[in-house]
Amino acid sequence: MTVYIDADACPVTRIAERVAREFSVPVVLLCDTNHVLTSDYSTVRVIGAGADAVDIALINLCGQGDIVITQDYGVAAMALGKGAKALHQSGKIYSDDNIGGLLESRHIAKVQRRKSKNHLKGPRKRTPEDDRRFEESFRRLLEESLNG
Repeated sequence: MTVYIDADACPVTRIAERVAREFSVPVVLLCDTNHVLTSDYSTVRVIGAGADAVDIALINLCGQGDIVITQDYGVAAMALGKGAKALHQSGKIYSDDNIGGLLESRHIAKVQRRKSKNHLKGPRKRTPEDDRRFEESFRRLLEESLNG
């Protein structure tokens, strides 16, 4: 098992690394050339620039039993399709039961943005509670994966 993180602007990278280290699970951070990262634990893979370059590389690397951390519903759906588990930075665990609705919501929001002259507000500011929820969900996924 490997943890793959869509690490471009990901606010939970350090939390994920700390927890993965406790479980002795390797982590791969994927980023594009605009977000070069360093880590004393994870393997960092810098992917060439391009709209979906990191997403495509992540999906090509992940497989059955891996864990993918991403806020991109499309990436999560493809990871699930390959037998990986997927987790949002908010702590929401993606599943076959919820991914269809999430993709539909994303599509509806995109349509609304195209129709509207006013842009929607961005995401709310991250809180310590968000970090706690993410860590709890990530620990649960790791424990389930390692204990079969």
